[in-house]
Amino acid sequence: MPAPTKGARLGGSPSHERQILANLATELFRHKSITTTETKAKRLRPLAERLVSQAKKGDLASRRRVMRTVRDRGVVHALFEEIAPTFSERPGGYTRITKVAPRKGDNAPMAVIELVTEAYSPKQAVVKEAEGAAKVAAAEEAPAEVVEDAVAEETPAEETEKA
Repeated sequence: MPAPTKGARLGGSPSHERQILANLATELFRHKSITTTETKAKRLRPLAERLVSQAKKGDLASRRRVMRTVRDRGVVHALFEEIAPTFSERPGGYTRITKVAPRKGDNAPMAVIELVTEAYSPKQAVVKEAEGAAKVAAAEEAPAEVVEDAVAEETPAEETEKA
């Protein structure tokens, strides 16, 4: 049994919080992007990521597991047939949270949570990793090159002094 979350819940009771998050997830998958408070967006992200991961499996058990949370059959169908195939190559990070201006009425901090639509390229991840390794290697070799350059510069200077 999972430990209850610390701090105040979104709704009041745990069941109300589950319903709020289920409704937010349903609307996120329906509209691909929703505006909500930062707290709700941060609480929604792990649930939405888990649902997309289940949808990527695509089997009947996964569909039934997702149907426990997302009650709308049309949204579940769209999740399994349209959204999940776009994330087939992506290992995670299906959602993005962007902070926006505070709400006008009560100045609550607002955020936009959206599904990531950019194409994922596994080659880019490898290139970034290689660039990082190259920077580290260059930083380690830089002091050695400075010493070698200093030695090379002293040699012609000594020859001019001797001449």
